[in-house]
Amino acid sequence: KVAIKGIERELICPACKELFTHPLILPCQHNICHKCVKEILFAFEDSFADGGSESSNQSSPRIRISASSMDRIDRINRSGRKRNSLTPRSTLFPCPSCRRDIDLGERGINGLFRNFTLETIVERYRQAARAAIAIMCDFCKPPPQESTKSCMDCSASYCNECFKIHHPWGTVKAQHEYVGPTTNFRPKILMCPEHEMERVNMYCEICRRPVCHLCKLGGGHANHRVTTMSTAYKTLKEKLSKDIEYLISKESQVKAHITQLDLLLKETEVRVERAKQEASHSFEKLYHVLEEKKSAALRAIETSKNIRLEKLQTQVEEYQGLLENNGLVGYAQEVLKETDPSCFVQTAKQLHVRIQKATESLRSFRPAAETTFEDFVVDTAKQEDILGDLSFHSNGLEIPEINEEQSRVYNKALISWECPGKADSADIYVLEYHKLNKEEETVTWQKTEVCGKSKVISDLDDDSSYAFRVRGYKGSICSPWSREVIMRTPPAPVFSFLFDDKCGYNSEHLQLNPRRTSVESRAGFPLLLGSERLQVGCYTTLDYIIGDTGIAKGKHFWAFNVEAYSYLVKVGVVPSNKIQKLFHNTHDVTSPRYEQDSGHDSGSEDAFFDSSQPCTLVTLGMKKFFIPATPAAPKDPASRILPLPSCLGICLDCDRGKVGFYDAGRMKCLYECEVDCSGLMYPAFALMGGAAVHLEEAVTAKYREYHDDI
Repeated sequence: KVAIKGIERELICPACKELFTHPLILPCQHNICHKCVKEILFAFEDSFADGGSESSNQSSPRIRISASSMDRIDRINRSGRKRNSLTPRSTLFPCPSCRRDIDLGERGINGLFRNFTLETIVERYRQAARAAIAIMCDFCKPPPQESTKSCMDCSASYCNECFKIHHPWGTVKAQHEYVGPTTNFRPKILMCPEHEMERVNMYCEICRRPVCHLCKLGGGHANHRVTTMSTAYKTLKEKLSKDIEYLISKESQVKAHITQLDLLLKETEVRVERAKQEASHSFEKLYHVLEEKKSAALRAIETSKNIRLEKLQTQVEEYQGLLENNGLVGYAQEVLKETDPSCFVQTAKQLHVRIQKATESLRSFRPAAETTFEDFVVDTAKQEDILGDLSFHSNGLEIPEINEEQSRVYNKALISWECPGKADSADIYVLEYHKLNKEEETVTWQKTEVCGKSKVISDLDDDSSYAFRVRGYKGSICSPWSREVIMRTPPAPVFSFLFDDKCGYNSEHLQLNPRRTSVESRAGFPLLLGSERLQVGCYTTLDYIIGDTGIAKGKHFWAFNVEAYSYLVKVGVVPSNKIQKLFHNTHDVTSPRYEQDSGHDSGSEDAFFDSSQPCTLVTLGMKKFFIPATPAAPKDPASRILPLPSCLGICLDCDRGKVGFYDAGRMKCLYECEVDCSGLMYPAFALMGGAAVHLEEAVTAKYREYHDDI
């Protein structure tokens, strides 16, 4: 048997760091106090209202709010729900133990199971820790007597007299179950939190939680694998018992490891002092270099000051000599008193030169020295950056590399990286990024800490280039920065829509996936029947499909992928007033007569093409991108054919009446033309033969799923 006092560590709530009180089981299988969950969710709401990343309430658990949690709180606050002081509105928060985002769903805290087993163990621990503290009767008049038993049905404690009064013989209450004095009252039957009148009788192996038969029939566990509660009880108990027996059998090995760890603790204490001395010595050398540089700079400034003061003082004395009866002027006045011409000429010639120089100096006055010391300003910007990056470098940590294939920028930026070597991976990574701006002289990096190897970044400016770099940290040791990767954001905000399965959708030729994010044109039997009815020399019709959401104003961007095997795909936009014409256009049938680049009477055909097309489309197919033949386009047909990018984008600017077609991987415009945006504009696609188009999925903060490791 394990001593109850030896398991205190397992009975501490990770949020409040105290013994569990009414512990709840989170979806990640960790436990947390009921009151702590509410405090965390309320702290999230207060933090969001204050615009900060952490709660301002010092008494509540301090947990960093992730980007996905902030997005969820934002949606909840904008939903307009009324605040209830007893029930938090937020339902998403990071688990204090594993840091995963926990989504409580619509039922919130009420959808969590209470861990009665853990609660019972905590109660036994409390009783062992405070054996001298008695549990008092709940029904005695003051002063209350010490209780002798507790009723599990009444959830109350009684002394002998009160128990007889409230549980008289011959009544239903006399049949209640009673135990020794306790404060832990648990229900006899565990009820389903989603269906409060149903008892749990099954165990969901996918979600790892008990469920009732209604959850399995029509609830969220309808398609999950479940087993009976007795089978789950037997299986889990056998596994747990075997694991415990294995650990107990390895007791000698555990003790040996503990002894080894004790030695490592002592060795760590010795080595940490040595590391401190080495670090202090390194910084002292830096201090010495800085002191020498400081002394040299101060000496240079002092020398320059003395030279300047000497020059200015000399200039002051010279100008004082220009005053009457003083200096040069006084001397000249005395010379003028000389009456002997030969003696006067001998002295006056040299004196006249000096007087002329003084007069010239007076007319063009200029100080003999500058008073500013701009040449002596020490530029320490680069050194400050280097000192800011000063850390413990280690050869054991590999330099992470940003994976450009897995990283992408769409509505948000998803940056992924990996460590190519087999060395120990870092405990945490620091991702830095900044906007490339030629006008800014200094670069300001924005920093974010990441526990994994990918990060979603929001709030990037449209039509801008950003540089990204990452480094790893293991304790105080860090790796060098990775190579900087430049990525460009879309030219406009991302426009979200799905394929419309109602308006003009041809289900015989086109097939949508259940999420309506992919459409495929299959050259099957219906297509053969359609071709059999056409005249000789004609091809088949284009099958059109549009987006389910229109654009009225502003500038918007969306991206998609065209399968490499696609024979013919057209993409672009269509106004709402021409949608019917699009789906019922008699000239949809393409043949050598109507083909724009067929070589037959090209001028008249271009005019016919421009006037007959109800929408603005470009042609894709056979791994090529075809620039339409316009007066501004190159005359050589070969120069109008480009390789098909892996991801294409369309930017519609309703205010300017422009639509652009982009290589979405590099955010480079391939072709732009004018478009009439007087009506509601819809994304339009046309497919013929074997072809498929997949809409680019938005980057979301929640890109990891829980692993089923039961």
